[in-house]
Amino acid sequence: MSEPGAAGPSPAAIQVSRIMRPDDANIAGNVHGGTILKMIEEAGAIISTRHCNSQAGEPSVAALARVERTDFLSPMCIGEVANVSAEITYTSRHSVEVQVNVMSENILTGAKKVTNKATLWYVPLSLKNVNKVLEVPPIQYARKEQEDEGKKRYEEQKLDRLETKQRNGDVILPVINPEPHTVGYSQSSLIHLVGPSDCTLLGFVHGGVTMKLMDEVAGIVAARHCKTNIVTASVDAINFHEKIKKGCVITVSGRMTFTSNKSMEIEVFVDADPFVDEPRERYRAVSAFFTYVSLSKEGKPLPVPQLLTETEDEKRRFEEGKGRYLQTKAKRQAQMQQAAQQ
Repeated sequence: MSEPGAAGPSPAAIQVSRIMRPDDANIAGNVHGGTILKMIEEAGAIISTRHCNSQAGEPSVAALARVERTDFLSPMCIGEVANVSAEITYTSRHSVEVQVNVMSENILTGAKKVTNKATLWYVPLSLKNVNKVLEVPPIQYARKEQEDEGKKRYEEQKLDRLETKQRNGDVILPVINPEPHTVGYSQSSLIHLVGPSDCTLLGFVHGGVTMKLMDEVAGIVAARHCKTNIVTASVDAINFHEKIKKGCVITVSGRMTFTSNKSMEIEVFVDADPFVDEPRERYRAVSAFFTYVSLSKEGKPLPVPQLLTETEDEKRRFEEGKGRYLQTKAKRQAQMQQAAQQ
């Protein structure tokens, strides 16, 4: 299969498939969003690394720089097969855009459904010098409009990454004897020592490993707030600000920022403490917003308890989260109206 819109030879689209096991899911049998995110990133890393090494030159490994907003369209369950397909849709001088689709398959009935669509951005890092970003072989487009649209997406994500990095100084502090449904009551942290199995050939953490840990912490925050079965509904853009090296201790922290009637927004940070080879101060490596929904035993949406904000910062973050929620809701309604008119 050739790359969509490509006018000449190009890297083939790839598909990664795996059956979902009990250790991929929560106690209700729903597959963790982090498991799906990890599979999405693995497929993206394979096709982008393959493309970046498709021409003679310095060998490289593609490193994940950003994941655009990802919606979980339908839950996946234990026993189903996840089919993850990835293809390159745009290249700039130093980055690769990969679009990924995830489809669940019931191998008993043959029924299939789309569960996720994601866009990821990678940069090629030299195997000889991990701080050196190499040039990306260009792809060919069938129409000039495809390249122009890709360039527009590239500029938009570049600007958003800069804005996110500038507001990345927040920290999550422990709260003594917090009241139920407050920010302090549900906030959670996870500490993880980065080992060889977490890393790429360059000795840095796979983006998929990081996203899986982030989803795990966000899920704990949501479950503490609701005390029900919860599932990932969407993930806003995930920005990878700095590489995390093997031997680092990472702290993944999450706190609730906003609740609507049926959804929760959770902000997640990843901070890295380098202890091996190059001691330096703790730094913010990754940040993102996750959205969760609460489900009954029958899988029906349940009302979410209102988040009780106490401090001025919590109230400000709540209003910012409300703005993102309303913006996403308006965009979804516009898409539905456009689809109905077609």
